[in-house]
Amino acid sequence: MEIAFYLSGLVAILATLRVITHTHPVHALLYLIVSLIAVAMVFFALGAPFAGALEIIVYAGAIMVLFVFVVMMLNLGGAAVAQERAWLRPSTWLGPALLAGLLLGVLAFELWRGDGGRTIAGELLTAKAVGMTLFGPWLIAVELAALLLLAALVTASHVGRLASRDGAGSPPGEDRS
Repeated sequence: MEIAFYLSGLVAILATLRVITHTHPVHALLYLIVSLIAVAMVFFALGAPFAGALEIIVYAGAIMVLFVFVVMMLNLGGAAVAQERAWLRPSTWLGPALLAGLLLGVLAFELWRGDGGRTIAGELLTAKAVGMTLFGPWLIAVELAALLLLAALVTASHVGRLASRDGAGSPPGEDRS
């Protein structure tokens, strides 16, 4: 399991560096999804399957869908079609696909080896322990994070409406009067 831990950690670091250095938001989102899945594999290698499952369901699933929605909402206009064509080039998806393939290879190797139940030393993390921690001493932080995400969603919706009202979302050649 140590090889899975170290390789997943390496993939998480490389994908996160690409998130930070990439200028195109959709490309950065692809790398962010790979990074979050790699962090989930680190949790699985450490013997915290509940934390790994939460990482995939909450972050790589729900939060990424929200981010993609916001990016789609803000990228209104005629140039969006050309951008979508550019996204189909291998330079867009090859990096995230290679890192995800490496993670899949590590997972397949660990399953093939047969000692998937073995973990790096540590205590088993249960759902009850996570709930008691989040909604005990960290209740204020959890609520503030939820309010911050709500404010970001409302702001993105407002900015998207302003952009479409200014004509950024109308098709080419349409009269904007």
